[in-house]
Amino acid sequence: MFVHGLWLHSSSWAPWVEKFEAAGYRASAPGWPGDPTTVALSREHPEALAGHGIDDVVDHYAKIIVGLDTAPILVGHSFGGTVVEKLLGQGHGAAAIAIDAAPIKGVLALPISSLKASFPVLKNPGNAGKAISLTAEQFRYAFGNAIPEAESAELYEKWTIPAPGKPLFQAASANFHPHSEAAVDTDKSDRGPLLLIMGGNDHTVPEAITKSTLKQYRRSPAVTELLEFPDRGHSLVIDHGWEEVAQSCLDWLAKNDL
Repeated sequence: MFVHGLWLHSSSWAPWVEKFEAAGYRASAPGWPGDPTTVALSREHPEALAGHGIDDVVDHYAKIIVGLDTAPILVGHSFGGTVVEKLLGQGHGAAAIAIDAAPIKGVLALPISSLKASFPVLKNPGNAGKAISLTAEQFRYAFGNAIPEAESAELYEKWTIPAPGKPLFQAASANFHPHSEAAVDTDKSDRGPLLLIMGGNDHTVPEAITKSTLKQYRRSPAVTELLEFPDRGHSLVIDHGWEEVAQSCLDWLAKNDL
């Protein structure tokens, strides 16, 4: 089960779904609660996306998972990575792969590039209850900095949608709230394997955040591994190099007999 993050529509996972099905998996990519079925409808109705926080999204996917006949392997990108970490910690998945996952509670690293990428939302507290769109220039900085400018513009037109601001505010304030929705059960010993993937040139989730996230799992004896793509940015799941990332995920699953 693939889980998208902020500013990308669930249909952006379509090539991954096809590749994983060709490898023998049953694959799906359900949207977040309120997500319209297409990119165009999402842009036309940003109000449908507004106001959803981390727990809303986690509960939404947990209900889908309960209806399945087996615990799924979870793959999430950006805030979708945070969602699959939470689901795995709640016992809702057989394994999880979190790609450039947004910071969870306990992560103290706060690189300047991450602040700049989030600024279009965080600059106004009123955005917590709204769905905010990125401009092509903002997408270029946050997602497409490691790819050609023309490709960044193409991906922006093809996949971007407004995103709820609430999860960003929850993550930004997580370490100041004892019951933050960005908290994950990182100590769980009987969970499935977890792979954290990071892009070395990611502006939105720099490698310092992912490395700090890995440290949060140090008390758990369960499998937790880290994989880096040194020259990749936040667009690594949708740009021209997506298939290399997807194949690495398949290889890791095979290594863990999943």
